[in-house]
Amino acid sequence: MAITVCRLPPGTSTCNTIEPRLCSFIPRNRRGKPRVSDQTIVPLLTATTTRTGLTVKCEIDPASSPAGVQVSDDEMSAIKIIPHQFHAEWTDTIAPRPS
Repeated sequence: MAITVCRLPPGTSTCNTIEPRLCSFIPRNRRGKPRVSDQTIVPLLTATTTRTGLTVKCEIDPASSPAGVQVSDDEMSAIKIIPHQFHAEWTDTIAPRPS
């Protein structure tokens, strides 16, 4: 499967209109409720809604990722990264390995 990666240019993350609309409601919903465990925070997050119909879907990812994994130069060179013609510095595709 090919994976297309799109990064935002510097200074444009503030243009995301969903994030501030959603993130401002989460603290209001959590107010006064301590985060004791992941099992207590998920229902609080999923209960977050707005008058305009914005809702939150949340679940716990049980998988763990090891910290400090190093990728060698040989491993990086084996990845087939194809830059896009339009803004190649921000958008590219990681192509699958031949089988």
